[in-house]
Amino acid sequence: MSPTRQPDQPPAGAPRAAVPPAPSPPSPAADGGGAPPRQRLDGPTDRTLTHRERIDWHFHDQHQLVHPSRGVLRIFTAGGAWVVPPHRAVLIPAGVAHAHQAHGSTRMRTLAFPRSTDLQRTGALRTDRPTVLAVGPLLREVIVALSDAEPAAARSTRQRRTLEQVAIDELRRVDALPLLLPTPADDRLRALGALLHDDPADPRSLAELGAAVGASERTLSRLFHREVGMSFPQWRAQLRLHHSLILLAAGSTVTATATACGYAHTSAFVEAFRHAFGTTPGRHRDPAPPPDRVTPRRSPRPRSG
Repeated sequence: MSPTRQPDQPPAGAPRAAVPPAPSPPSPAADGGGAPPRQRLDGPTDRTLTHRERIDWHFHDQHQLVHPSRGVLRIFTAGGAWVVPPHRAVLIPAGVAHAHQAHGSTRMRTLAFPRSTDLQRTGALRTDRPTVLAVGPLLREVIVALSDAEPAAARSTRQRRTLEQVAIDELRRVDALPLLLPTPADDRLRALGALLHDDPADPRSLAELGAAVGASERTLSRLFHREVGMSFPQWRAQLRLHHSLILLAAGSTVTATATACGYAHTSAFVEAFRHAFGTTPGRHRDPAPPPDRVTPRRSPRPRSG
């Protein structure tokens, strides 16, 4: 049985850039729902998700490669959230419970690989949690070729396996992108995180936020390093970048996104975005489409006489 899909559209006419991203879905255990269901993967898929549509918690017996060719995906696990920009991909290891949420109209293509598939070569891919990946032109074309229904149906088993092996070879040499926002376990860090998820532009210092959640600055600083492996400024910067991707997918301007994410100057936001994602927020929001396949044209016949 497929996991539940839940559209969550903003009211008509509402300024979507002002709508904060929905909070992370609670884990099944925290929600009293028990273990998440197993979802069977029968092969590549190509589906469209509406803005804020969710796919509830589930897991697979196979590794799954998820590639949003349009829109932004957030992937949730018990350990944190990953944001997957367009033209990137995320590898979700077999057995890892997860949920999805789309931001903006999102086209989601997926491939599946048996659990026994060895995807490691450079060590970039994790087997215990998702990994967001850079997708080069060859891997992108293979994902499209395998997930497009009509061309895929016409291919022989040998042709399909050849393309799958190309995808595996490409995955073994990809670069991982640092797009994880870890989820802390401590209740005080969770309360602090909820405040910043509601308003990423909140300018309060760690000491001021600590006063709001009932903990000292020193205690919170120690907890951040111990539970999420980064400092509070690093964690807040990552949260703001996550938020910016979601706002851009919803149609927000670069300037409005910078303000909503707490940047005093748009130029500072552009530089932070470029450093994290390798492109500017303007180019990310309005990417140039991949070049169309060019069909060779026949040479004109010479005219007689």
